[in-house]
Order: sequence, then structure tokens, then C-alpha cells
Amino acid sequence: MSKAVVALVGRPNVGKSTLFNKLTGKRMSIVDDTAGITRDRVYGDCEWRGRTFSLVDTGGIESGKSADIISKGIRYQAEIAIELADAVIFVVDLKDGLTLADEEIARMLQKSAKPIILCVNKCDKVGSEAYNFYEFYSLGLGEPLQVSSIHGHGTGDLLDKVLSHLPSESESDDSQSISVAIIGKPNVGKSSLVNYLSGSERSIVSDIAGTTRDAVDTVISNNYGNYTFIDTAGIRKQNKISEKIEKYSVLRAKMAIDRADVCIIMIDATEGASEQDTKIAGLAHEAGKGCIILVNKWDAVSKDSKTFNIYKKKIKEKFLFMSYAPIIFTSVKTGQRINEIFECINKVNEFNSFRISTGTLNEVLARAVVKVPPPTRKGKRLKIYYMTQVTVKPPTFVFFVNQSKLFHFSYQHYIENTLRDTFEFTGTPIRFILREKSEKKFESKI
Repeated sequence: MSKAVVALVGRPNVGKSTLFNKLTGKRMSIVDDTAGITRDRVYGDCEWRGRTFSLVDTGGIESGKSADIISKGIRYQAEIAIELADAVIFVVDLKDGLTLADEEIARMLQKSAKPIILCVNKCDKVGSEAYNFYEFYSLGLGEPLQVSSIHGHGTGDLLDKVLSHLPSESESDDSQSISVAIIGKPNVGKSSLVNYLSGSERSIVSDIAGTTRDAVDTVISNNYGNYTFIDTAGIRKQNKISEKIEKYSVLRAKMAIDRADVCIIMIDATEGASEQDTKIAGLAHEAGKGCIILVNKWDAVSKDSKTFNIYKKKIKEKFLFMSYAPIIFTSVKTGQRINEIFECINKVNEFNSFRISTGTLNEVLARAVVKVPPPTRKGKRLKIYYMTQVTVKPPTFVFFVNQSKLFHFSYQHYIENTLRDTFEFTGTPIRFILREKSEKKFESKI
């Protein structure tokens, strides 16, 4: 059974994201004085008194009905979070006092019939109550709790109240979930893909580039397995990142790559692969993640019998440094080849976690050395005594040699190709570590 879910809701700039970061102990939500920074729902685990539950940070709910597509999307996201939650923390601002927007949100929450914990934030002075604190009793949501999200005052009482409203904890699902980060330039269809795969409007989707600012998690379970998809902000060129908020978003996208098992590098087929696409892919490659190149909007490309092969060849040339990555041509709009994504994720994750015994490795190495002898330099020949795998994610191998400088990158490339020909290693980078050992320590050499 999945963890209980608690949603943080309120109007813009009351400190929801600051409180979220305080309760989860991680800087997962963007915090800034600009109202409306958090647009989608952001999930994080919160642990209190031995109980762990999922905390959801939502975008600020604007008062009234706005024609702004983003404002409408934020409100819709918050409503979904409330619907899915086991309990709701309604955050209001002591300094602003009770507002019409607070009253409107309170009426919406009362209709949800969910347990509501009224949290009066920005009570930063200990032991004193502002005159306007008692105004919040009029919302009819029970006794307000005083909290300072900046200093942490009152958060213990808040969490105690939250636990009292959560359903009893059952045995958790032991099945493993694969974390998948979807990365790419703005407006290539990342959020649309997540929404298609999950079957719901999980992330706000519009033609406005940069709609997604936070990294957003979506849990999906189906016949292929269990997955956590992380929809990230589009990564622009460095010289185009001017907003302070957008710099946070790029940092959050990089953090999403770090916590992912597999990264999907999404490319717009109508634009083709660009230098920026290769730089974004390089982040996943350097992090040692399993990688898939997903070419979206394939339905919008004019095609003949040669288009597919020509386009695939160009992508391989652009992404020469990660030739191991499988390429899928899709259309989120039409659903073309979308189901292939799950099978590919499973395969890539399997090889990123693949482990080979030392005996088997050295048999392969011995055959490779016989076929192509190690290089020499100034009369000195490279000697590889043996190799062993030391870790996975990515598969990492240590070579014990006489002199590491003799192990030229071209010969390393040859050994890597041999390993890939033998064990496939689809979708995963391979790491080599060189260790020098004295020849006298080895009686038999390869």
C-alpha cells in the first residue's frame, strides 16, 4: 500500500514552499518572494515519530476566476492534490491577516470533506500572539496552529495533528520502482509525455515555454512495472537564463538527474538535435545514468522512405559520445510507439545495474587481448594483469596494469566495444578505473 498523502494548500506567497522544505528537510521546492513560484505539485517524504508520509506542495490558489492559463492550471493542480490527499494543511499568513482569498479557499476545502489542519504561518515571535491571530477561527476549520516555517516553531505540533488524521499504516509495497527523469529543452513535450503516460493532467501543459519550473514526480504502475517519472524544467542555453527563478529550475533539473535511474532525453523532431540537446544529454551521461533518446513530434515531420534512416543517422552523429543510447521516435499527440518507452526503460535499467563475475570478465578480456595485442610506447608494452567489476549504476570496472599511461584511450575504446558486443549494455555508460601494480605481484599475466 502506498504512503499516506498530505497536501499543502493556500494562496500565493504565504510560505507553503518554505514550510514544505522545513518539514521534508530538503530544498525541493523553489522559495522566492515572487508570488506563484510553485506551479505544479511537488512531492517529498516527511518523517515524524516513526511514520513516513508523502507531502505535496502546490501552487498558490488565486482568488476568483482568472483568464490566465497558468493561474487556471495552478488552481486545477491544487484541486487534484486535495482530491488525492488523506489530509490537507491549509496555510495562511499571520502578517496579512484573514483575506477574502483565504475564505474562498476555506469554503473549497470544506466541500472536499477531507481533514483540514489550519496552519497560521509566519508566527515568528515565540510566546506572543498577534491580535489578528484569532480572526482565523472564523473560517470554521477548528483551532488554528501557530507555525514559523522559517524558524521551525510549532512544526512538531503541526505534524502531531497531521498524524492524528492519517489512516493507519499498512504494509508498504515491496516492489521496486524505477525513477525516470525526463529532460530536454523547454517546450519539447516533457509534461505532455508524463500526462499521456499517467492518463491525467499531472503537469501544466501549454505552448508557453518554461511552464514547468519545479521537478515534478508522477508514480505510475502498470503491466510493465512500477515507475516514478520526474518531469523537469526545460534547460535553456546558459546565456539565456536571466531570471533568478529559472536558474533554480535548471538546478532542480540537475538534481532530478542525480536521483534518477534512467534519463529520457527528449528532442523535438521538428527542430532536430541541437548543441543544447547534446549538452543536456551530457549531464545524464556524466552522471552515469541509463539513457534513452526520445524524438517527439515525429508525426509533424514530412517523411518519405528515407527520412527515418537519415534522421536516425544525424542523431547518432550528434550523440556520438553516447552511441549506446537507444533511440525511440514517438508522438505524444498521437500515441505513436509510446508503449515502447516502458519496455526500453526496463531494459536500460537492467543493464545499468548489470553485474559480471570476475572470472567471466577475464575470459572475455583474454580473448580481446589475443585478438588485438595491447599497445606499446617507447618500447614498453601495456600489460593488463586482470580486471574486475567494482560497482553498478553505471557498471564500473577496475583494470590492474603495469603502467596506466600505456592504456591509451583508443585501446580502452576497443575494450569497451568488446564488452558491449559480449554483454550488450544497452543504454548505459561504462566507467573504467586504472590501477598500477608491480609485475612481480602477479605470477600469471593476461
